[in-house]
Amino acid sequence: MTTKLSPNIDSDYSVAYKRFVLGMLTLVYAFNFIDRQILVILQESIKADMGFSDTQLGLLSGFSFALVYVVAGIPIAYLADRSNRRNIIVAALSVWSGMTALSGLAQNYTHLLIARIGVGLGEAGGSPPAHSMISDYYPPERRGTALSIYSAGIYVGILLGFLFGGAIAELYGWRSAFFIMGIPGVLFAFFFKITVKEPVRGRWEADKGQDNPTLKDTISTLRQLPTFWYLAMGAALTAFVGYGNGNFFPSFLIRNHGMNLTEVGITLAITSGVMGAIGSYLGGYLADLLGKQDKRWYIWVPLIGGMLAFFPHFYILLADNTKYVLICVAFVNLVTTTYLGPILAISHSMVHPSMRALTSAILFFVLNIIGLGLGPLSTGLLSDAFEPIFGSNNLRYAMLVTGFVGVLGMLMFYIASRKLPFDLPVSERKGSN
Repeated sequence: MTTKLSPNIDSDYSVAYKRFVLGMLTLVYAFNFIDRQILVILQESIKADMGFSDTQLGLLSGFSFALVYVVAGIPIAYLADRSNRRNIIVAALSVWSGMTALSGLAQNYTHLLIARIGVGLGEAGGSPPAHSMISDYYPPERRGTALSIYSAGIYVGILLGFLFGGAIAELYGWRSAFFIMGIPGVLFAFFFKITVKEPVRGRWEADKGQDNPTLKDTISTLRQLPTFWYLAMGAALTAFVGYGNGNFFPSFLIRNHGMNLTEVGITLAITSGVMGAIGSYLGGYLADLLGKQDKRWYIWVPLIGGMLAFFPHFYILLADNTKYVLICVAFVNLVTTTYLGPILAISHSMVHPSMRALTSAILFFVLNIIGLGLGPLSTGLLSDAFEPIFGSNNLRYAMLVTGFVGVLGMLMFYIASRKLPFDLPVSERKGSN
């Protein structure tokens, strides 16, 4: 006779249902990046209509968003380590999608800045609770793949945002693009609420750690893990290049390669969206596969990806042949998007289950304040400063300077790989010595 288990017990969840939840969380993350990156494809239209400078655009797409995102992310993650994570995601999705739609009503820079701050506030409640849920649905040996599939939502969002955002803006104007891309997220939040279940916290760990660790407890734990901070800095400096150049790449193609908005949207949907999603999945898959023998592969995979992309990245910025440039863009996006899933997975392996959402939030704090916050702002400032010197090539050379920061990111990953064997729990150290 089979005993009926509580519906909250993870063993009741079928493989199909776990995949469904992972798919739903990935779609939430796709909405996250549709609403975050829609401004990127629209910024040339907004600039022409409202007369913004590249520095102002960098603030809108980067620092102003990132500052609110990272500051709000820590208290929301603290709450997620103590309460229902699904409900937090539902509320967050509703807020950021609603604020995206309201961006279409902006009449000046201040209005659009306030709307973007609202988007950042909502999105702060998305990823940390989702990371924690995934680590409770999937065992340690499969987390890299699961978290990388989730991270592929970034590139699904980029694909849809670029593909439809550009086309809608060209047909109906940039304001309509904000409305049309924002409203579906609010509707999806209701469907997520009724179909996704909150998993048991710490399902896969024998030592579940503290039930209610304080922020001080989590920070104290992380302070004793130098690997975590080198990983966070490696991710942040990688993101500095990714956001610093990526947020201006549609403008670069329009200004320096003569492409129109629809052409840019379709092109980047493929080279950034499709290739980014493939790279994200491969990063986690390879880390899980190779990490069975040596956990350092969770860091080596992102490190190798950065090394493979370094020189092609500069070809992209300096070459004039658009066809070859876009081929290189596809390759660079394939290899540089391998980093996030493995880094999240190995970070979660170093802390107690009850600290995972907050650990993700602290990682994202470092990543986003440096990468998303300073990357686009630095590129925008350099672009405006270079205009009297380089004329129409000002953005090209600003992105070139930003790209060199990637070397520091690779150095951080290398140091982290050297320190990892000493910071993993004993049960996780197989093959890492």
